[in-house]
Amino acid sequence: MPTLVLDIVGLTPRVLADMPRLRAMADQGFTASLHTILPAVTCSVQSTFLTGRMPAEHGIVGNGWYDRDMGEIAFWRQHNRLVQGEKVWQTARRDNPDLTVANICWWYAMGADIDITVTPRPVYHYDGRKSPDCYTQPPALREELTAELGPFPLFHYWGPRAGIKSSQWIIGATRQIMENHRPDLTLAYIPHLDYDLQRHGPRSPQARAAARALDDALAPLLGDAIHTHGATVVALSEYGITDVQHHVDINRVLRRAGLLNVYTQRGMEYLDPWTSRAFATPDHQIAHVYVSDPADLPRVRDLLLATDGIDQVLSREEQAEAGLDHGRSGELVAVASEGSWFTYYYWLDDDNAPDFAHGVEIHRKPGYDPAELFFDPRDPLVMARAALAVGKLSIGMRAALSVIPLDPSCVRGSHGRVPGASQDAPILLSSSPDHARERLHATEVKHLLLSYLAPLSKERTN
Repeated sequence: MPTLVLDIVGLTPRVLADMPRLRAMADQGFTASLHTILPAVTCSVQSTFLTGRMPAEHGIVGNGWYDRDMGEIAFWRQHNRLVQGEKVWQTARRDNPDLTVANICWWYAMGADIDITVTPRPVYHYDGRKSPDCYTQPPALREELTAELGPFPLFHYWGPRAGIKSSQWIIGATRQIMENHRPDLTLAYIPHLDYDLQRHGPRSPQARAAARALDDALAPLLGDAIHTHGATVVALSEYGITDVQHHVDINRVLRRAGLLNVYTQRGMEYLDPWTSRAFATPDHQIAHVYVSDPADLPRVRDLLLATDGIDQVLSREEQAEAGLDHGRSGELVAVASEGSWFTYYYWLDDDNAPDFAHGVEIHRKPGYDPAELFFDPRDPLVMARAALAVGKLSIGMRAALSVIPLDPSCVRGSHGRVPGASQDAPILLSSSPDHARERLHATEVKHLLLSYLAPLSKERTN
């Protein structure tokens, strides 16, 4: 029996209340609470789902980290070899070497030893332009998908215009791949809930509307998977998004203390990791803090613990207890208080901010920036300027989308901490009653998937 795994970002009991089709699917199987890991962020938790290991073992300590060998802060890298440990399909192929696998937009897809890969991959032109596109393996699949669905809607996948169109494209691609290629294991990443739950908070009317819209969009895929292909459907989430009211400028705290250095070019300040005594790579409600001199550790730890909005500062020993002690981790890991989250900002005057701060630039910013989900509300011409820039890009002209606010107070939802309330914690739903559980740890998801794939191995053996 084939298995479809839907990573529905931000799926919690609170959100599920507005998703009747997804609930109906689970009524035939089971629903379990899902104990996530620290950090509760996409790249880390997905890697735990697929390897059954904690970040201390698989090495994905966040959506990004500081590479000490390269001297670079790198977020949102894509190569599968960054994930250390045996993945679920590798384990399953011991008993079934012919197992076929498709990955539609789960992270670290590129270079994986699977049969089908689809992942967002813009065209980066030599003159600085960026055009929406996707990477597929086999390469011919790109033409097959875009002929039916159009180009991958990159600007609806992330940024101020992010919305349902990207999830609809991914759902359409998943249906097409299941119909035309019949993989045994299909992984599909469905991001829609991530947007308005961060913009407006999980209790907002916009969040409820997003849940209903996604439930409608999922209906054809659920029907195809269960009734046409006889698949077991597993829907799960890496984290739950919770309400936030307070942001913590952790790098500004370090800079004011004389620990973080910058360098200036053309009036713009850039974080200098090579000479800084301490700096952070903020990632929602978690920040890895890299401290070059061990003698500074007590000072940095005390400074951060005294900062409003920081709940914990984990030493190496405490990271080990949390399953986060890896060579890529910071010497310290800061955890935001409930209701707080971390910005990446390190400049002290907005006039000195680098130009990328005003744009959607996930690879150049030394941390995650949820303000990229907003147009700058203080700019009365922002929509006109955005439309002009998009128009120029569409005809091949170079244009900068400098429309992102530097005031992060617009953000109303975040994640990364392990949530306390069960209503805001991730869940797992299955269309099959087999192997039903009331609760699972994120490290147990791999074993559950192997249990669903095992009968397929026996059928082919017989």
